[in-house]
Amino acid sequence: MRFVNKVVVVTGSSRGIGMAIALGFAREGADVVVNYSASKEAAENVVKQIESMGRRSIAVKANVASSVEASTLIDKTIETFGKVDVLVNNAGVAKPALMYKMSDEEWLKVINVDLTGIFNCIRAVAPHMVKRRYGKIVNISSTAAYLGFTGNVNYAAAKAGCNAITKTAAKELGRYGINVNAVAPAIVETEMSREVVENPALKEKYLKWTVLGRFAKPEDIVPAVLFLASDEASYITGHILVVDGGQTISIA
Repeated sequence: MRFVNKVVVVTGSSRGIGMAIALGFAREGADVVVNYSASKEAAENVVKQIESMGRRSIAVKANVASSVEASTLIDKTIETFGKVDVLVNNAGVAKPALMYKMSDEEWLKVINVDLTGIFNCIRAVAPHMVKRRYGKIVNISSTAAYLGFTGNVNYAAAKAGCNAITKTAAKELGRYGINVNAVAPAIVETEMSREVVENPALKEKYLKWTVLGRFAKPEDIVPAVLFLASDEASYITGHILVVDGGQTISIA
């Protein structure tokens, strides 16, 4: 197991991709902090699953769009477990609308969580990792950063920003032994993507762009995250690993 005696924080891990990532780290021996902003019961259920594997886990309520709450998330982790070895910035929301119809609220909600949230969490954890001269940060991006998706300009912009943060943070933190990378999935079957997955016309459209002919399951994203967070990837930093079933090569 690759993460024995490691402490991992996964933002937005009460459900979907984040939950799968949190459970994946636990199976590999890690103690895991489950972060949520609203779904307390769901987060506590993930904690129970992790504890059933013999690992330690706590649920911490924090809206990462708030710098204060993001700092509280990291502080609570260090207070409980003494350190943070791995940070996975997974928390995200989607508020679809065509650009010319998008409200300020729809734009800012996605930018604040999906982009500023990453900045807030990295800024909060960086001093601790710098002091220890060790850390792994994995950000969850999207193929939307490369392709742009109609009706999702806020999401695509946030994920493009995620890629830029990933590369910049890698340059700034690499001298301290900290690796910063990202994983960019295509559409994953989660609550966020339900409108696409359950709409026959949209489903057909997006599957035409996917070489493997299916949408990803949350579990399909986990191995890439675990690899980039492991010491096996100690010489990889500033990289965006696309996990998309061949979507980007199909469209290109």
